[in-house]
Amino acid sequence: MTRTAAFAAAYALLRAAADVADHWAQSEVCALTKGATDAAPVTYTDEKTGTETVFGTSGGIRSCGWHVTTYTATQGLALLGGARLLGVRLHPAAVAGALAVSGLTHYAADRRVPGGLLHRLATAAGKEPFYKMADHGINGAYLLDQAWHHGWETLAALIAAAGAEQR
Repeated sequence: MTRTAAFAAAYALLRAAADVADHWAQSEVCALTKGATDAAPVTYTDEKTGTETVFGTSGGIRSCGWHVTTYTATQGLALLGGARLLGVRLHPAAVAGALAVSGLTHYAADRRVPGGLLHRLATAAGKEPFYKMADHGINGAYLLDQAWHHGWETLAALIAAAGAEQR
């Protein structure tokens, strides 16, 4: 097993798991409230009970933290399970480093507080009009969010592959 093959496997596993975690495993509550702040609270209404809960900064932090926990766990299970099935031997410290990079950068982007990291980066890069676009089937903020995650997952896969056993 070369490191090149380990990288390809790690990237494919991390990327697939990220989509599952972001779009299937993430709860509706987390998706709607992970960016809540005291200045921009989010009210969540439970469709089953009709109960309304207002999420401020602490609720947004908890929601985003829980989402990133389930996201990172999903990626970890996919990376470890997939690597085992493929016969790729990854070093545990490299896997931990890869998951830390993916999880921490995911939190930084997904907290989405008004004027948050991605918005500031998009503005600095001259992409604010694209970031704000939400028409004609395009959501610029979402696409820039996904591009951010893909980039960091590439680094995470490189970290995971750096610890792969050479054969």
